[in-house]
Amino acid sequence: MSMAPVVIQASSKQTATIIFLHGLGDTGHGWAASLASIKPPYAKLICPTAPAIPVSLNMGMRMPSWFDLKSLDPNATEDEEGIKKSADTIRKLILDEIKAGIPANRILVGGFSMGGALALYVGLTENVTLGGIVALSSWLPMHRSFPWNSTARPAVLQCHGEADPLVLYSFGVMTSAILKSQLPKYTFKSYPQLQHTSSEQEMEDVKTFMKEVLPPV
Repeated sequence: MSMAPVVIQASSKQTATIIFLHGLGDTGHGWAASLASIKPPYAKLICPTAPAIPVSLNMGMRMPSWFDLKSLDPNATEDEEGIKKSADTIRKLILDEIKAGIPANRILVGGFSMGGALALYVGLTENVTLGGIVALSSWLPMHRSFPWNSTARPAVLQCHGEADPLVLYSFGVMTSAILKSQLPKYTFKSYPQLQHTSSEQEMEDVKTFMKEVLPPV
């Protein structure tokens, strides 16, 4: 049974939605406060929590995880089934927002680490073009045979700490090269001393990107 998402309503008339996906072992609460402080006032924020599953990377321990992780090596076998299953969950959240009257191009999907990987997967395989994707300390899943949707080309902001000991900066750079070759609106930002976490500067960059892709209407 998965936890209900953390939802922070827009503080003025809602015209946009931000869906943000946490990293391994975290919950929707982990990012809600810091994102609530930078989101536009007219955007609703949804931070879902992944179901608890056994994670190979952590010796089969159960923890909130969007899919199983066998290793953080770019060449490792990936849990494609798990990625697709979680993607369906996030697509349902997107669809609910569209049904409630928020157009797809006013919806941003983002995430940290594996949450960012899932956000990229959802946003770039979706059959609607979202307003934008934010991927922090992350990677493109299934990069060898990524199922690109030729119509889905949202603006993407990818951020990565150069001192990241978990999702190595080189993995971020490799992801960046793939995304840059495919996307007309793509930005990569890196932060010299940043490890597998976020920083004030990164949050400022995310805030700027949110305003650019979800301007006031």
